[in-house]
Amino acid sequence: MAAIGVFLSARTGVEPAHVERARRVGAALAAGGHEVVYGGASVGLMGVLADAALAAGGRVVGVIPRSMVDRELAHGGLTELHVVETMGQRKALMFDRADAFLVLPGGLGTLDEAFEMLTTQQLGWHAKPTVFLDEDGYWEGLFAWAARAVASGLLAEPHHALLLRATSIPAALAALVG
Repeated sequence: MAAIGVFLSARTGVEPAHVERARRVGAALAAGGHEVVYGGASVGLMGVLADAALAAGGRVVGVIPRSMVDRELAHGGLTELHVVETMGQRKALMFDRADAFLVLPGGLGTLDEAFEMLTTQQLGWHAKPTVFLDEDGYWEGLFAWAARAVASGLLAEPHHALLLRATSIPAALAALVG
């Protein structure tokens, strides 16, 4: 089965639906036999995802910068934990280990990771899909921006088509692994 890179927040936020979604995604990935590759944290939605995948018998690979380990944020119970020096190294190792990418609610770091994968795909460096799971409209503003960028002539339609959105976990998994 596929190794799925998951980008999501190291915070839980204030919406319980985000926590429940991270839990359901972790369990679904493990149930499907997929390896989870994520940012390695024990906190926030990241920790929820990892704990759910592990509880369902899944393999979970974390990649975390040393500065975050030093703040005691690294998850101690993962199948594998890779400690790197920089965020760039984190993204590179996650890219190498994953066959596709799933984006759950998050902030700047989540978008940075997702857009690096999309930008390198746009450049033709790989064909690994990136899917935004949007069960509740969290990513609606992002997709509205992309449509405006196309209408403004600033984003080519073929590159716009790289931004994949799924409104359910089964649909996201189908888009990631077919």
